Amino acid sequence: MAKPVFWQAAWAVAYKDLQIELRTRYALNAMALFAVTTAVMVSFRLGPLGLSRDPRSAATLAVLLWIAIFFAAMNGLSRTFVREEEAHTATLLRLNVPALAVYLGKLGVNLLILALLETLVTLLFIGLLNVTIANVGLFLVTLSLGGLALAGATTILATLVAKADGKGSLFTILAFPLVLPLLIIAVETTELALSGGTWAAAGSGLQLLAAYTIAEHVAALWLFERVWEA
Repeated sequence: MAKPVFWQAAWAVAYKDLQIELRTRYALNAMALFAVTTAVMVSFRLGPLGLSRDPRSAATLAVLLWIAIFFAAMNGLSRTFVREEEAHTATLLRLNVPALAVYLGKLGVNLLILALLETLVTLLFIGLLNVTIANVGLFLVTLSLGGLALAGATTILATLVAKADGKGSLFTILAFPLVLPLLIIAVETTELALSGGTWAAAGSGLQLLAAYTIAEHVAALWLFERVWEA
């Protein structure tokens, strides 16, 4: 299949999912609700109205930030392929759209949703907890790499659990060990960004994040067609 046709197919999948999401707002509403709830609850303990923070507040805030992002993503993105099975459109996609185009289309939508989620969580944390980001560039790069890796993980896992019973719980159970290394590295690098750490100090963490992201997407690209066509 010619390359222009391939990318048109990938865009068609992404556009279809965007239309469905904008119409139902299932993922956006679920993720926004979780993010807002987490930020508001945390603000009563660590925000300006809460108790004084401990010396490791940057570490605490970094952990809470990624907890909010992780669980909101688990709550909103688990249905990436479930809706195809429920609407009986999965077979139509398998017959008419290349597997790689399906993956790239779904990945693109998940990246967009995660970008919106990370923006919302960051603004909530800044507003409700009076968080100061000392190294904005490092913070944005960490969020970007972490979001890219998380989007890849959720996309391939959503494919695996689409036909299984107990999809929601199974999705989170499978996702946690896969993304745990990502979360650990992202928290450490985010802590440096919040506390004013240098790029040199965060260099090893950023390299690990980039390597993890590349390895994950290569594995997902290799596995997706086998899982999708099964």
